Amino acid sequence: MTESERIHHAQLEWDAEGQPLSREFGDVYFSRANGLQETRHVFLQHNQLADRWSNPGDTNPFVIGETGFGSGLNFLAAWQLWNQVAPRDARLHFVSVEKFPLNKRDLSRALSLWPELEDYSRELLEQYPEVIGTGFHRLKFQDGRINLTLIIDDAATGFTQLLGSTHPLFFDACAKVDAWFLDGFAPAKNPQMWSDALFDVIGHLSQLGTTAATFSAAGIVKQGLRRAGFQVKKVPGFGRKREMVAACIEEKTSSIHADDITQNPHHSCFPAPWAVNLNPVSSQRHAIVIGGGLAGCHTARALAERGWQVNLVERHEQLAEEASGNPQGVLYAKLSPKQGALASFNLTSLQFALNHYRPFWNRVCDERLIAQASGVLQLAHNPAEEKLYRLLQENFSTATELVRFVDSQQASELAGVKLNYAGLYFPSAGWINPHLLCKMLVQHPNIQVTCNTRAISLQQHDDAWSVCDNAGETILSAPTVVIANARDARAFTQAAHLPVKSIRGQITYLPATDASKQLQTVLCAEGYIGPAYATEQGWFHCAGATFNLKEKSAAVRAEDHLTNINHLRKDIPALADTFTTLDEHRLSGRVAFRCTTPDYLPLVGPVPHAEKFLADFAPLRKNAKANITLPGSYYPGLFISVGHGSRGLAYTPLSAELLAAQIAGEVLPVSRELAQALNPGRFLIRDLIRNRA
Repeated sequence: MTESERIHHAQLEWDAEGQPLSREFGDVYFSRANGLQETRHVFLQHNQLADRWSNPGDTNPFVIGETGFGSGLNFLAAWQLWNQVAPRDARLHFVSVEKFPLNKRDLSRALSLWPELEDYSRELLEQYPEVIGTGFHRLKFQDGRINLTLIIDDAATGFTQLLGSTHPLFFDACAKVDAWFLDGFAPAKNPQMWSDALFDVIGHLSQLGTTAATFSAAGIVKQGLRRAGFQVKKVPGFGRKREMVAACIEEKTSSIHADDITQNPHHSCFPAPWAVNLNPVSSQRHAIVIGGGLAGCHTARALAERGWQVNLVERHEQLAEEASGNPQGVLYAKLSPKQGALASFNLTSLQFALNHYRPFWNRVCDERLIAQASGVLQLAHNPAEEKLYRLLQENFSTATELVRFVDSQQASELAGVKLNYAGLYFPSAGWINPHLLCKMLVQHPNIQVTCNTRAISLQQHDDAWSVCDNAGETILSAPTVVIANARDARAFTQAAHLPVKSIRGQITYLPATDASKQLQTVLCAEGYIGPAYATEQGWFHCAGATFNLKEKSAAVRAEDHLTNINHLRKDIPALADTFTTLDEHRLSGRVAFRCTTPDYLPLVGPVPHAEKFLADFAPLRKNAKANITLPGSYYPGLFISVGHGSRGLAYTPLSAELLAAQIAGEVLPVSRELAQALNPGRFLIRDLIRNRA
């Protein structure tokens, strides 16, 4: 988290009744008379939500957009009403932008004012981000029935990230908002928020029938809503407030015209809109997922929670037999003080994953432990690492529940063994058995699993894809297919151009001793080792993993065991001494192949049609700022999630959420910029700009 990504928490004062007031704006967060009743009057009643939710018109989630998350009171009140009146299979998506978020302590104090919302408040506080930096934070409740996307940013800037593109022709190529809660501090106190830019983006994110409500009846608000295309009316306000505003879009027109953009062939104000995918969302809500590892199982689950029927196809006899098949996987991410997509994705993925895995900690499947929140220690095993970790200590000094710097003595006490290095401690992370996790993920009535079936090719017929075997016979057909089979993805003609590569890795199973069982946390240095875990053959530790570039052998090798043992001896000698045998010729282990990409970010999104891409965006060869008004060319209904490397446990939950949102045409869980950084078409564009394609 860089200096530019840091945010300023709201600075509060508390009045005699225990209500919060903003020091920055000199204003209250909600009515002193009764904030909950005010929310119900202004936002719930005047967006007609009880009636609209009792009779939903389609299967899409109902989307609320809010300016000013504040104490979260509006969200909790909407959630409560939703549970009271909406059908059980309906879904609510609440998107809120907040520039000055409350820290968790203040949020808890503010919400304690509403005892009737206690159950909802508790769930919100459990998932509220420990590091609530600038950007997107996706929180899921009630098995995905309720979604909160909290965007920390200026209101106009934050909502602009929901638009389909930075190119004006494709602003509207995005999920739409059904109702607006225009909250935040009063225009007289915070005029910067109530800007023309905000109302412009509200207009683009709205559709026919979208409503809006706000406590304010100020002229700037009414003018802004009219500017955005709303019909505006004044209605009685709450309590002593005489008037408020309710509005609705009764007619929708576009203000962007192609002639305004295309008249200058060398116009360079807007980046090429290559990431825009205009293929329609399938109305059949049926998908095939190819690959039964972490990426495939998480994607299948994310789609199933959205009401999609999913067929998951796996070539092995059971799930998670490739890189996802190790008995112990470590939930970790590589935090960085630098700015960029990789750093942002690591932090965002880690926080999302920690919430995602909370239900799995200490659960048992097939009489074995699925996961343990043992904590993870990343040891500063060289001077460069220690320098980096101390810098991260400064950046994350207020986020001790997520990560904190510990000296060697503190690290030793946490680990239960003597350690010679300081390090970063992630108290809420731990280890997970990926095979058992995948087995749990697909236990959903909307998911059908087919194993022992190898998908060899994909054939498109009309509006459907056929997944075919080596004889060319159709295994399954569906309008939507997700490729999630890691290094095997390039076997499909449609994905053959994608620059993924395999890196061999070998882990070593170390028989546990009474002394080694004292290890309490996962330790990561040159390699890693987890706490002892039980198997039918006894107790073991999993140590690894090697990085063997350009190696193709799947055989377990003694020399790779020796590499893992030497890492253990060098970095954690006290633990190495607890094992009765470290003879590399007598140990067992496992080999798997990580799937990686050149920029270390996974490929998540629609699969680009390489030939059309290269033709449509050919002007970029000579001019990186060429005026191109074409969207990206993507295979209809074909998506991919591969290249998660050694961080599949951290990356795949958020990647699955992103992919499912793209497939279903929903609000994304990450910013448009980050989604573009993960888009599989990015390497085609980079090669064109460098004239290498």
